Parts: sequence; C-alpha cells; structure tokens
Amino acid sequence: MGFFRRGPKRDGRDAPRDPEFSYFSVDEGARFRSHVREAFAEQGLEVTVYADVVSDSAGRQFGLANLAAVVHNDDRGPRAWPELVRKHVGMVLRTMEAPSALDTLPTEQIRAQLYPRVLGAEGFDPAGFTYARSLAPGLWEVIALDLPESVMMLTDEALAPLGDLRYLREQALYNLRGLPIEGHETVKGEDGVRFEVVVGDSFYTASRVLALESVVREVTGETLPPEGALVAFPFRHQLAFHVIRDVSLIPALNALAGFAASGFADTPGAISPYVYWWRDGTLTQLSDRDDDGDGADAGDGAGTGEVERMRIVVGREFQELLERLFAEDLGRPGDDDERGDGPGAGR
Repeated sequence: MGFFRRGPKRDGRDAPRDPEFSYFSVDEGARFRSHVREAFAEQGLEVTVYADVVSDSAGRQFGLANLAAVVHNDDRGPRAWPELVRKHVGMVLRTMEAPSALDTLPTEQIRAQLYPRVLGAEGFDPAGFTYARSLAPGLWEVIALDLPESVMMLTDEALAPLGDLRYLREQALYNLRGLPIEGHETVKGEDGVRFEVVVGDSFYTASRVLALESVVREVTGETLPPEGALVAFPFRHQLAFHVIRDVSLIPALNALAGFAASGFADTPGAISPYVYWWRDGTLTQLSDRDDDGDGADAGDGAGTGEVERMRIVVGREFQELLERLFAEDLGRPGDDDERGDGPGAGR
C-alpha cells in the first residue's frame, strides 16, 4: 500500500521540531526559510521571513505552508530544496505581476477553463464567496479558473460578469468530467480490503468526487448502485473510493479512515482527513478524530505514527444500510456451506 507511506523524517524524530511545520526539525526549518529568502532576493525582492509567511516592503504576503509541504514530501531530500523553492517563488511572482486573466481572456475562453474545486475549511475564508456550496461540515465547493501557472478561485464579484451561476457551475462540472484519469491503482489488503485510488497532478483530482459517477464508470466500467460509495479525498491530488455492494464495505471503511488521515497529514493542498458516504451526490461524514483515544491509529505501520487516531461514527441511515447488507449476506445461497452448518458441514 504505497499510497500510505510518508516521506522520510530527516534529522530524526528526536531532533527539536520546527514550531510551525513540525515535520521539519528546527535546523531544517531554518534552512527552508533561508532558501525562501534567497529565492526572493534573486527576483530582486527583499522580504521579511516569518514562521509561516513572508512579507515584502509593499505589504504583500506570501504563505509558506504549501511550499513547506512540497519540499518536505519531495523524495530527493534537501538537495532539491533550492530548485523547488526557486521555481515556486518565480511562479508566484509572475502570477501576481501579470494582468488579470479576467481582464484579458474572452468570456467564452474563461468559461471553458472553469472547474469546481473542493476545499477544506482550513485556510479558506468564505467572505466574498457567498455562492460557495457547503458539501459537509468543513467542506466547500467553489468555482476556479484554471490558468497555465496558477489556479484562481473566483469570488462573487469575479463570477458576476460571466453569466448565471447555475449555468457556470454546470459548465465547470462539464469541464471536470472531461479531464483524463492520470493515474489509478487498486489497493488490496487483508480481510478483504479493497478500494480504488485516482491520483494526478491536476489540482482538481480530489474535486472529481463531485462527478463520482463518471469517475467510477471510467475506472471500473460499472455504474454506481443506489447505495453509493465510500470516498476519501485527503488532498487535492488524490481521490479514493469503494463502491458499496455488500459487507466488504466494513474493512474498506476502516482502511479508508487510516488512508485519509495519513494522506491529509503534512500534505500540500490538504482537504479532509475523513471518510464520507457518497449517495446521490450528498456527502455524509463517517470518520472523526478520536479525542478519547479509543480508536485505531490511522497509519499502516510505514512510519505514520504521528497521524491522529480516528474513529468511525455512523448515523441511523448508514446503520440501516449496514443491517440490510448483513441480512442479505446471511441469506445469500451457499453461505450456509461456507459457515460449516449447512448440508455440506464436516466434509
């Protein structure tokens, strides 16, 4: 299950940790921020570097959380940090200094580059996005404009000249369905665990949960049943799902809880550490943080011990679904033989 593995913890876990980015040691954090300062200086911009942000003389601020996670998760280690930081800073400055695409692109071209984007509540300020749809507690859907070097989340003001909101969302979903599946792997484990993982460099890979029917059809060749699916989208480049057909959803649910929490930790573009029940386009949260310490660790034993413990929490409707599936499983022809209490017992 390679999808569970985190990057190596450099400098050892006993080294003092960076107070802002705990996956760095204090020394690594200082080295990272030094690279950031140098990269801005190479662009002719002197900045003041704080724990999680840098600021220039004009008062512009540039957050460091995503970049810190990117360099931390790069398998090449600290030797690649200068190049990664330099490319990121150059891209950010080019984007900020270029004319707004909303002012330079034709309306039809803008509409052709719209995509819905699923965001976690952390780091998202809904002010200016009154149209944003709440998908579940802590989850939002907004419309974004995809550009060659950046993604622009569109505010109410930016969307207004482009047309009716319902039409724009339908256009964005149409564009989302047209994206290719960049990568896919079937994860299998003990106790019948099985789920599918779609991955990609696209910023909208996780957001494809909004068009799950088309994803399932393309990946598995099958259609979603009325029972729906279990889904997890820990960060923007990953979407996992298990189609609900029988009681195999139980081991899949437990495995996905660990998968989601592990993928969410220390990851650029983090969205949610939880598993959800997708049914008719509605998301219901099924896992939560285990504040009492009664749940299971959300790792797989591959160095993910820092990940929070999670617990499964189901409501009445999901409990009724479980009971029905178990009843169907008990009544399935041939099951008596397998349990050793039917006509073929003892052979």
